[in-house]
Amino acid sequence: MGTAFLLTCLVIVATPGTGALYTIGTGLGRGARASVIAAFACTLGIVPHLLAAITGLAAVLQASGVAFAVIKWAGVAYLLYMAWSTWRERGEIAVEAAATVSVWRVIGTGITLNLLNPKLTLFFFAFLPQFAPSGAVGEMVGLSAVFMAMTFVVFAGYGACAAAMRDRVLRRPQVMDWMRRVFAATFAALGARLAFESR
Repeated sequence: MGTAFLLTCLVIVATPGTGALYTIGTGLGRGARASVIAAFACTLGIVPHLLAAITGLAAVLQASGVAFAVIKWAGVAYLLYMAWSTWRERGEIAVEAAATVSVWRVIGTGITLNLLNPKLTLFFFAFLPQFAPSGAVGEMVGLSAVFMAMTFVVFAGYGACAAAMRDRVLRRPQVMDWMRRVFAATFAALGARLAFESR
């Protein structure tokens, strides 16, 4: 494992995307514990893409326009749903108890956001083989584990920073409304960008 791999992973993980945005929003709305769960869920959402890259299923996705389009438009629809549901919320955030239902909802949303992004599969299909010999499944699994660990740590850091600002935000409903609009617009923009992505 070289420095180039670690630096590339750090740049990719630290660049804000849907997972980071969701973790930050969860930290603001539900606190530090929920943001860690969100970071873990977003990390789990990477697993299917890594498996596809390792097993060669990514090649099928790249070759099949229909398969790519189905996953892509499902991802677009989900991002637009996230934008709509975030936009329509108003007023102060109710401090939620750490109930099992809310935990599973955080996990489900985090996994789905990363799962419905076909570009992740194609990215790993092109990215991992550059740092592992052809057919070296064990090494690719190891590199994937490092990438996932970095993803979790960085996202959890984002969430912790957001959670640290939570009390200030909760006391200012107007600020929270403004932040919701920003999050909603960002989700919509990410959905639009995904809609125009090609293989």
